[in-house]
Amino acid sequence: QVQLVESGGGLVQAGGSLRLSCAASGRTFSSYAMGWFRQAPGKEREFVAAISWSGGSTYYADSVKGRFTISRDNAKNTVYLQMNSLKPEDTAVYYCAATRGSYPASGGDEYDYWGQGTQVTVSS
Repeated sequence: QVQLVESGGGLVQAGGSLRLSCAASGRTFSSYAMGWFRQAPGKEREFVAAISWSGGSTYYADSVKGRFTISRDNAKNTVYLQMNSLKPEDTAVYYCAATRGSYPASGGDEYDYWGQGTQVTVSS
């Protein structure tokens, strides 16, 4: 069992930055690939970024490539999402998720555990 708790969301102006954190419980965090997803009001959940268990492989949605960076610190059981050059369309609830698979998957149904989400609002 893995429990995930996101933090770091908030209100930021367009062009600004935020760093989201996702703290995981459990001793086997380093064996899980991790992902970030987001859901805007009235829209379906969408993939944002994912990282392999080792951190050696990452994968991004085209909409955030070059602006967002996913990373992890297995010693701290934490995965991060650094978000730069934020746009109003990045406004959403951001969720982190863990998968027993070792590769950075983009499908939400491939993930086994989810956090409760953190709100990110980007004003224009």
